[in-house]
Amino acid sequence: MKVYTNPDKSTWNELCKRAQFDKSELNEIVTAILENVQQNKDQALYEYAEKFDNTKLSSLEVSQEEIDAAKNEVSQELKQAIEQAKNNIEVFHTSQKETPKVIETTKGVQCWRKSVGIEKVGLYIPGGTAPLFSTILMLAVPAKVAGCKEIVLCTPPNKEGKVNPVILYTANLVGVTKIFKVGGAQAVGAMTFGTETIPQVYKIFGPGNQFVTKAKELVQEYGVAIDMPAGPSEVLVIADETSNPSFVAADLLSQAEHGTDSQVILVSNNKERIGEIEIELEKQLNELPRKDIAEKALQNSRTVYFDSIEEGIDFSNEYAPEHLIIASESADDFIDKITNAGSVFLGNYSCESAGDYASGTNHTLPTYGYAKNYSGVSLDSFVKKITFQKLSKEGIKNIGNTIELMAEAEGLQAHKNAVTLRLKSLTDV
Repeated sequence: MKVYTNPDKSTWNELCKRAQFDKSELNEIVTAILENVQQNKDQALYEYAEKFDNTKLSSLEVSQEEIDAAKNEVSQELKQAIEQAKNNIEVFHTSQKETPKVIETTKGVQCWRKSVGIEKVGLYIPGGTAPLFSTILMLAVPAKVAGCKEIVLCTPPNKEGKVNPVILYTANLVGVTKIFKVGGAQAVGAMTFGTETIPQVYKIFGPGNQFVTKAKELVQEYGVAIDMPAGPSEVLVIADETSNPSFVAADLLSQAEHGTDSQVILVSNNKERIGEIEIELEKQLNELPRKDIAEKALQNSRTVYFDSIEEGIDFSNEYAPEHLIIASESADDFIDKITNAGSVFLGNYSCESAGDYASGTNHTLPTYGYAKNYSGVSLDSFVKKITFQKLSKEGIKNIGNTIELMAEAEGLQAHKNAVTLRLKSLTDV
């Protein structure tokens, strides 16, 4: 990791850039996949399974027999861990429920807002080198709490045409409606357009590679919503003299092992600590099964030294990390200074892995600097907010003239008439 010392603010924008990859053909490839799925539906999905997943499927939908068999392939210890994580996520997201509150804005004028679950949602769950069954918890649990009626899950099969048993167990546990053996951009297309087997959904959630990400971006043109724009995973760690070097190194590597395009940033006001963290990084890196992946990710990463933690916070706000860890005994002192971050982890024992799995917060977060204008997934992601208003005779009398004057000023006579006729009916009585 290259080290930068007290970089001038004029260079921060350059330091905050994520790794850039050649995407010149990406749009063309993904567009062709989406069009094929739209036109040829299931047939296209079977062909892509053979082409990309090296498997010849007899059925796209996971059968109940496969789900039942998966239950026996997951250890009791892992089942208990998944259950605890599920409960914590459920507790946190249930707390986000809103009770409709009727507000009388003017005497006789009542307004309120109600949250209604999105009826059909689609979840994309990667199933390659790291089958992210934890993401099922993060998406399906709030979907159930929100009252979504249909929860469709797509995940790529292996060469034997099977889905990872932990993915199947977790999906069944949390109440996913249907599970399909479809991966990549074609899965996003299937959930957008619908096929003979896969139902069309109204909103698509979940992480994926650059093809999945591009597909999610493109299908918004067809009236489907997505959770948020996304890029490779990232973490920024702010570490002072009270941080633990081995903890910090582990946190940096926990993101670096996600993929070669992941990025990790270390910010510190203590040069001695930086040196100790570098030693720990090298030591821990050599022990990782995914060493090659993490090593390449570190090449896209950097260390930034500032004289003060306050300036480090300013830099972090400019970077807008997906995950922000403040590895300091004084972490709470900086809470009010944080303006741009997906999820924040305070203190030496708040590892980012806790949020990834079991603390209760959601790990589906904005990346690539989108934390400046997007929130992570929450209960709100799975609901629509519908406003209601109810005017009594007294209410229309009290605000009628205001509406008439404003409508007339905008030249919308029918709008004015809708009020005038009601006011007249009251005076005629």
